[in-house]
Amino acid sequence: MSNGVLRVALVTEVFPEPADASRLIGLLSKAREDGADLAVLPELPFNGWAPGTKQRRPEDAEAPGGPRQTRMIEAAREVGIAVLGGAIVIDPASGTRHNTAVLVDATGVELGRYRKIHLPEEEGYWETSHYEPGNEGPRMIEGLQMRVGLQICSDVNRPQGFQLLAAQGAEVMLAPRATPPETYDRWRIVLRANAVMSGAYVISVNRPRPESGASIGGPSIAIAPSGDVLSETTEPVSVVELRRTVVEEAQIEYPGYLTRFPRMYADAWGHFDAS
Repeated sequence: MSNGVLRVALVTEVFPEPADASRLIGLLSKAREDGADLAVLPELPFNGWAPGTKQRRPEDAEAPGGPRQTRMIEAAREVGIAVLGGAIVIDPASGTRHNTAVLVDATGVELGRYRKIHLPEEEGYWETSHYEPGNEGPRMIEGLQMRVGLQICSDVNRPQGFQLLAAQGAEVMLAPRATPPETYDRWRIVLRANAVMSGAYVISVNRPRPESGASIGGPSIAIAPSGDVLSETTEPVSVVELRRTVVEEAQIEYPGYLTRFPRMYADAWGHFDAS
């Protein structure tokens, strides 16, 4: 039985080469030694930042269960810590590529995955050139000490996903990202707003440095349901403690107790063109 306490490590580092496996193990071990149950990695942590250019390469993507995903599973199992990572994953049915977050538990068993929906296409972030938008809404994931939901980077700027996850009972929103330091203040505002609106913790871990022409960098952040910042860091490992009781309190306070009207909003959205 879970005690409703989840200790999360923000791991602000990437591991794009197979030779980085020992460094991954080292940082996950540090997180575990610091008491973490779950390590959250940045967006596409086992890839170099491919969207820095428009060039689409076959070697940047892999099938479900491919080498990047396997490396993450083996590291989680070796250290004994749950891990949120991901890869550019090829859909075996359609052949399309998706920026996919993958969550595994401390034994390496997959708990859930999510395909990024909102894709930018601009200098340093040519994402629609590399993969397709996801076509399924996010699903709340169980199997850890608290219920979690997954979003990825630009999804943060379209809060429907946070609201859907909150309505399903998610208590912690995990949102790995790759964002530039010069826009961090804006990301910080939006992430804090999403925490307050969803009445949940928000954990967002950033890639640490510029890559492939993209100005990437700036803090990773952990935010309470109140909007208070628990951790704001560029250190490789930072651990925060999350508690279910804090989420429960947020749900009975304003704005947490406000009724949701999913059918009305679904009908309203239905009047718009799908584009």
